[in-house]
Amino acid sequence: MESPERARLDAFFRCVTEQFPAGGQVTSLVVTHLLSERPAFLRAMAATSTVGAVLPKPKSIDQQTLETVQSVHTVHGLSRELFADSTRALEYLEDTASGQDVVLVDIGGYFAPSLGTLAEKFSGRVLGVVEDTENGHQRYAALDQLPCPVVSVARSPLKDCEDHLVGRSIVFSTDALVRARGDILTSRNACVIGFGKVGRAIAQTLRAHDLRVTVHDTDPVRRVQAHSQGFRTTSTTTEAVKDAELVLCATGNLALRQRDFAALRNGAYLASVTSSEDELELTTLHQLYQRIPVGDQLTRYEITGHYFYVLADGGAVNFVHGAAVGTYIHLVQAEIVAATTALSHGRFHPGLHSMSTTDHQAIARIWLDHFDR
Repeated sequence: MESPERARLDAFFRCVTEQFPAGGQVTSLVVTHLLSERPAFLRAMAATSTVGAVLPKPKSIDQQTLETVQSVHTVHGLSRELFADSTRALEYLEDTASGQDVVLVDIGGYFAPSLGTLAEKFSGRVLGVVEDTENGHQRYAALDQLPCPVVSVARSPLKDCEDHLVGRSIVFSTDALVRARGDILTSRNACVIGFGKVGRAIAQTLRAHDLRVTVHDTDPVRRVQAHSQGFRTTSTTTEAVKDAELVLCATGNLALRQRDFAALRNGAYLASVTSSEDELELTTLHQLYQRIPVGDQLTRYEITGHYFYVLADGGAVNFVHGAAVGTYIHLVQAEIVAATTALSHGRFHPGLHSMSTTDHQAIARIWLDHFDR
C-alpha cells in the first residue's frame, strides 16, 4: 500500500475510533483475513482494545502482511477443531486473556460451538462476539440460547457494497483459473447454489458474461426472487447441478454434501465463496476419488466413469487473487470496530443483534468524507 493511501486509511479509522470510543479496558481476540490492507484495521482495533491475539483465516494469509502483523501482535493458528472442543477453547482463552474483559471478533462462527462454556467458566468476562459473515451468523443463530450478546454485521446495509463486489471477484477468479487451463466459461451452463447477496451478485455477473444460469436455494422466497429476475430455478440440488458445467456455491452452510457430488456432470468446474469445510463436504470424497493436480489452484477428482474439477481446493476462490473489493471493505471493518466498542459499553443484552441505523449512517458519512473524492 502506497504511503498516501495508508495515511488516508489511518485517518479514516481515527475518525471511526473517535466516533465510537471504547467504554473501558477490553481485550479483543480477532479472527481475520490477513490481506494487505488488514494492518490498518488491526491498528484501529488496537486503538479501542488490547489485541490479545490475531487468528488469521488459514487460506487467506499474505506472507508479507503476516510478518508485519507478527512484529506488532501475538498471532496464533486458527482451526475449527480448537474451538469445537469446549475444554480446549477454554484453556486457550485462559492462556491468552485470563481474567480480562474479552470481545471475540469472528469470521465464520469459530467460537460458536464453545461459546456457552466460555461465557460460563472463563475467569474473566466474555462481553460478546462480533460476527462478520452470513455463515457465522447462521452458526450463532442456530444455538439454542446465546449466553452473551452477538453483534452480527453480516446483514448490515454497509456490507451490501462488499457483497456485490465479492460476487464479481468470485467470477473474475473463477474465469482466470479456468482460462489458465486453456478453457473459457462463455456460453456454458452455470449453477449458483445460494441466492443471498453474494449469490445474487454471482448469478448476475455470470449472466452478464453470457452464461446460462440456474439458481438453487433452499429458501422458496429466494427462489421466487431469482425467478423474478429471469433465472431458471430448481427445487433440488441434484436438479440444479446435473447439467451445469460450472457450479458456484454461495450458501455458507454446506451447499454440497457427499451424495451431491455424484450428480455433477463430467468435466464440471466447482468453486466456493467461503471456506471449503463450510461449503463443501470434500473430505468425504478423499477415500473415493483420486485427486490429481492439473494446474495452478485446480484439482481433478476422478473415479471410474466420473470426474470433475475443484478450484482452489474448495476454498474461497477469490482469495487466489487477493479478494480485492476496494475501499468498500473498510465500511464493514469500521462497523466491526464500532460493534466492539458497543460491547465494551454493555450496550446489548444476550442474544443476536445488529448495529443501529444511526451507527450505519455515521460510518457511511465518515467513509464518504475520506474516500468519495
